[in-house]
Amino acid sequence: MDLSEGRKENGKNLNQMADVKALAESLVGLTVKEVQELADFLKTEYGIEPAAAAVVVSAGDGGGAAVAEEKTAFNVVLKSGGASKLNVVKVVKDITGLGLKEAKELVDNAPKPVKEGVSKAEAEEVANKLKDAGADVEIV
Repeated sequence: MDLSEGRKENGKNLNQMADVKALAESLVGLTVKEVQELADFLKTEYGIEPAAAAVVVSAGDGGGAAVAEEKTAFNVVLKSGGASKLNVVKVVKDITGLGLKEAKELVDNAPKPVKEGVSKAEAEEVANKLKDAGADVEIV
């Protein structure tokens, strides 16, 4: 019998199962900041982009509490140019710094993001400017 493979139960190596369990326990114990650092590392080193979802954070008393990760970056998406497309093109040009032709193409090819990765306040400001010009806008 080869002892280097370890004991097997239902075809699985018990040592591997213990490693997986230890990894899971480590992940559950991470703080929100540590989870964000892990996500950034996985993205930059391996190209893996974890889905932003609820994160389980270990509480000090040993119990777990589900905490929804608060979104800090928002995208303003132009869903359509609306009835007054010319006004929307002008506002898109001002907001993005694009040339007139590029701004018109963006509006014509809606739905398209106008601003990405901005704060909630900036996203709302941009969305309001576009809505005032007659556009149909969504913040995601």
